[in-house]
Amino acid sequence: MKALMVMFDTLNRRFLPPYGAEGVHAPHFTRLAEHTAAFDTCYAGSMPCMPARRELHTGRYNFLHRGWGPLEPFDDSVPQLLGEHGVHTHLVTDHPHYWEDGGATYHNRFRSYEFFRGQEGDPWKGQVADPDIPDSPRTMRGPAWRQDWVNRQHLTDEADHPQTRTFDAGLEFLRTNHAEDGWFLQIETFDPHEPFLSYDRHRQHYPHDYAGPHFDWPDYRRVLETPEQVEHARLEYAALLTMCDASLGRVLDAMDGLDLWDDTLLIVCTDHGLLLGERGWWGKNIQPWYDETIRTPLFVWDPRSRVRGERRTSLVQTIDLAPTLLDWFGLAPTPDMQGRSLRDTVAADAPVREAGLFGSFGGHVSVTDGRHVYMRACADPGNQPLFEHTLMPTHMRARFSPAELRGAQLVPPFPFSKDVPLLRTPGSAISSPYAFGTLLFDLTADPGQEHPLVDDAVELRMAALLVDLLRASDAPESQYRRLGLPAEGPVTTEHLLARVQRPQAELGLRPGPRPEDYPAGPRSVHTSIARLLADPEAEKIVRGAFGPLLDGPFAAVLTQLSLLHVAATVTGMLPQERLRSLADQLAALPEPATASEPVAASESTTVPEPVAVPEPATAPRNG
Repeated sequence: MKALMVMFDTLNRRFLPPYGAEGVHAPHFTRLAEHTAAFDTCYAGSMPCMPARRELHTGRYNFLHRGWGPLEPFDDSVPQLLGEHGVHTHLVTDHPHYWEDGGATYHNRFRSYEFFRGQEGDPWKGQVADPDIPDSPRTMRGPAWRQDWVNRQHLTDEADHPQTRTFDAGLEFLRTNHAEDGWFLQIETFDPHEPFLSYDRHRQHYPHDYAGPHFDWPDYRRVLETPEQVEHARLEYAALLTMCDASLGRVLDAMDGLDLWDDTLLIVCTDHGLLLGERGWWGKNIQPWYDETIRTPLFVWDPRSRVRGERRTSLVQTIDLAPTLLDWFGLAPTPDMQGRSLRDTVAADAPVREAGLFGSFGGHVSVTDGRHVYMRACADPGNQPLFEHTLMPTHMRARFSPAELRGAQLVPPFPFSKDVPLLRTPGSAISSPYAFGTLLFDLTADPGQEHPLVDDAVELRMAALLVDLLRASDAPESQYRRLGLPAEGPVTTEHLLARVQRPQAELGLRPGPRPEDYPAGPRSVHTSIARLLADPEAEKIVRGAFGPLLDGPFAAVLTQLSLLHVAATVTGMLPQERLRSLADQLAALPEPATASEPVAASESTTVPEPVAVPEPATAPRNG
């Protein structure tokens, strides 16, 4: 038995022709759909990148207990289980997060692996002198931004690009081992994750007039760029997707040429999608997990059923891929796995679940039954209580600090931690779901999720499904308190929040601030907060708006942003009415007698000011 998984990162299904995309050159994804069962109702679960990969290994949700982190000592890992049963497992990847503190236990579960450097600010090439960096609308210009421009100097030839080299290595494994039995190969590329670096032969499919600044790496926030810049970034993403399509075509050619279709399970998947200006947003993580980010493409070829060119509508999730792989190799899922093998779903669209859970640590906890999507926000503005439960105290790129660990407690085991107690520490989220409110959507009537419902009967049913899944997932008691849901007993109308939180929902769906609506100048919402704090008169206004936040752990990041960027990034912190008030207060200040430093050109226009921002170790960069 042989199995091959081709995994992309940040693959938006709405850009794929098999899912209705027009104007995107991806003939091999169309070819793939003709060779496989294509799933229309596949949802990711634990977000973002490494939590999704933990699901791939373990077949269970993890975001209720833990943020971004490594595999835990008690976690089941499918690559390791396969290896223990005589299957040679091999990983080829250019995904840089595997080699950071928060991903360091994943690749070692494979029997062998290869890693190719250079993606998204990967600390690869050492260069002391600053590289040439073009003008860009990007605001977050931390170490990864600089490093990425160092790396790009070594990626001018497509043959040297880490995606190309990853697929080269995967094809080498196939050529070497196609006649052997008992192997699982995972070909995993970081693309089309940002930055959207591709090459002329792929960009030529998307001709357009654009004379603006370099823009292939959006910040994760509301759109502040011009329509021309937004369209350009979307086409840069499409070009990188076309490059991914070409790599996929090479795999399909190998499947044909090496006669692998008869005895090789093929899975093509992704971890999540991305917002590319839709809803007025870039990226993910901050806003709720809308369909553009959480509903993912999935293609499966199973030689046992030999289903080609058919669609599957049953609700499936990332947690199902682990038991599917085990089933293919004749192994049963472990007792802790929540996913189900997709063998019968591929063959005959047999359902495997009534509802699916998804979300990110400290964010909305959401449930879907395939028609309705219920996004449950926290009950109170503080988004507490929230705790990390781990035996591997690392964040994305750093260990837990001593300050975080001073309040740690050793708490009793969860049912899935194999009688092992866990370290519990206070947790934090990227943003509070309270600012967006609890949301309920009917995807049949409102596929664009533009009109949240207030329907107590539907919410009651969906909240009951959500609580059932929380209990089946052994959610900590603190999550029930944070969400305002019962840890025991039935869900009642007293627990409903969509009606109560309707004001936040309406504010969250409003368009974001437009730079041109706010006056520019050395004392304005376009000026970095650090510069405003250096001005005694402006400092009083800013400190009145932020208070102790300016002296907290995220002050280094916060102060380097402008007020406009804060309003566009951290929903709820600076509502537009408050931003307008601050703009008016700053504009009313008398002109300073002397300028302590020259005003940057960007501060005298309505173009947001790019700033160098250090990246906090405790918050995911992108993922």
